[in-house]
This record gives sequence, structure tokens and C-alpha cells, in this order.
Amino acid sequence: MTIKVNIHEAKTNLSKLLARVKKGQEIIIARSGKPVAKLVPIEENISQRQPGTAKNKVFLSPDFNEPLPEKIIKDFEK
Repeated sequence: MTIKVNIHEAKTNLSKLLARVKKGQEIIIARSGKPVAKLVPIEENISQRQPGTAKNKVFLSPDFNEPLPEKIIKDFEK
């Protein structure tokens, strides 16, 4: 459930609001009733990167560093 608070209330109760956000709640901070910011929980990346998972999945053409054909260069210049 998302709740809306004004800036003064957010400043006064920031620690309490952050505790609610930590539990998964979203908080909208408003100025004169208009939303200006949203407090949301940070999604922590639980899985660690495994080096080498893309091995043999990336291919570079032998002509990778060669100049582009003239037709392709003209398409970029349009």
C-alpha cells in the first residue's frame, strides 16, 4: 500500500517512514498535495556475477576494425 505525506511530515518522521519503506511500503512525498518524490525500498542484488558465463557467446567479425562500406556511412549521414 502506498501512502502520501507532505514534506513537513516527511522531515519530522523520516526515520519512521524509512522503517516502513524497509518493510516494503512505498511513500509518496508531496508539496501542496502534488507528488514530488517517492521513497521505495532498494532491491538488493542477491546473486553474484559469475565470470565466464558469456564465453563463446560473443562473436567479433574478422573485419570488425575495417572501415564501414560507403552505403552504410551515407545512411548515417541522412
